Amino acid sequence: MRALDRYQQTRKWLAIPLAVVKKFGDDQAGSLAALVAYYAFFSLFPLLLVMTTILGFVLQHNPGAQQSVENSVLAQFPVIGSQIKLHSLTGSVTSLMIGLVTSLLGGLGVTGAAQNAFDRVWAVPFKNRADFLKSRLRGLALIGALGVLFILATVLSGLTSGLHGPLPKIGSVVVSLIVNFGLFLAAFRFLTAASIPTRCLWIGVAFAAVFWEILQVGGGLYINHVVRHASPTGSQFAIVIALLVWLHLGAQVTLYAAEINVVVTRKLWPRHLIGPPQAPADEETLRALAKVEERDQSEQVDVHFQR
Repeated sequence: MRALDRYQQTRKWLAIPLAVVKKFGDDQAGSLAALVAYYAFFSLFPLLLVMTTILGFVLQHNPGAQQSVENSVLAQFPVIGSQIKLHSLTGSVTSLMIGLVTSLLGGLGVTGAAQNAFDRVWAVPFKNRADFLKSRLRGLALIGALGVLFILATVLSGLTSGLHGPLPKIGSVVVSLIVNFGLFLAAFRFLTAASIPTRCLWIGVAFAAVFWEILQVGGGLYINHVVRHASPTGSQFAIVIALLVWLHLGAQVTLYAAEINVVVTRKLWPRHLIGPPQAPADEETLRALAKVEERDQSEQVDVHFQR
């Protein structure tokens, strides 16, 4: 009897990942992730320009604080963070103004694409989605929250930057995980429809925080073992390619995390990976996808399955 119970429990836990993969394909989340990565690529450089310019004004005569910034804020971008040297943190009003405008436009592009992706994942009908103004306000709120979290990350990292030994290293990893958790919690809460309770987001946030840490470590290893040993020309190509791949993987991890939240919250398992929809979870998922196309309050989409 115990063996049977363990077998059924194993089947249950395997059914959830398979259902997540199936729903990821149903939502065409791969294309949504590519769009998020596209906007992220064009917004990242202006954002870094603004950040380094501001830090150039504030930390110009404080090398210790600059070191903590390199270990915390820039560590969130391991593929290019190591290319931004401490002595390059200089202030420029022109750079600041250009960076503010372009990063704001690019950042709103990222938040808009992410909101559209999250609405698709949660099967929010078009008629119930945030309008142009509300979606931009949510995007601005998220950008502000992320800025505050980066400042907190700098402070926390500065508390451990002068320490040596294994415990500070463990502490830096813990701090990084806490920062990642805060970043994804803010992103999921601001970009997910308000009708979705916050309690439905915790599992996906934890999943995304852990895997984002893995991506950060992987990006750092790539820089140390590939870029530094390449020729000057080859290293530039390697950085651009690695950045694109890193952003795309990060976007996919984020959407997989959102899919986990939906599958667990709405109990959308077990699923049939091939063939016609047969399980109740198959029908519920496809029904919700069809109702996404409702664009007016007077429009009602009805879905029927023929047996």
